[in-house]
Amino acid sequence: MRFTSTPRGARLARRLVAVRLDAWGIPYGTEPHDDIVLIVAELTANAVRHGHVPGRDFHLRVRTAPDSGTVRVEVTDPRLERLPRRPAVPESAGAEETGRGLVLVAGLAARWDWHPRPDGPGKTVWAEYRFPGPSVPWSAERGTRLKGLGS
Repeated sequence: MRFTSTPRGARLARRLVAVRLDAWGIPYGTEPHDDIVLIVAELTANAVRHGHVPGRDFHLRVRTAPDSGTVRVEVTDPRLERLPRRPAVPESAGAEETGRGLVLVAGLAARWDWHPRPDGPGKTVWAEYRFPGPSVPWSAERGTRLKGLGS
């Protein structure tokens, strides 16, 4: 989906993903749901803050392969000259209110990276969230929880 490159657009993207995850059987209030929504919040906020070009939107894609145990979040913005950097975890926690988004993403995601946008100017920043444990707790294909998922 496309969203306006504004704080409101980032907020709407986050809410859409929260609803979609719940429909896929990853319920509100669970750790996977909250972690994925936080990843979306950070990546979309970065697209608004660092990838904004007047009159251009950012794009969000959330997908999974059935039985993969992974949810992939992709956020595309129109700026290629402002690239994400691998975050260095600060040794001392300061009082800064910004600059920790990719540290959070790196901590929550199994892996993340970026690549140039293939169909125009810009970049796509992506992150993959992998469910802990050997089994997949949900089925996006059926939109229901599978056996063995706790309440």
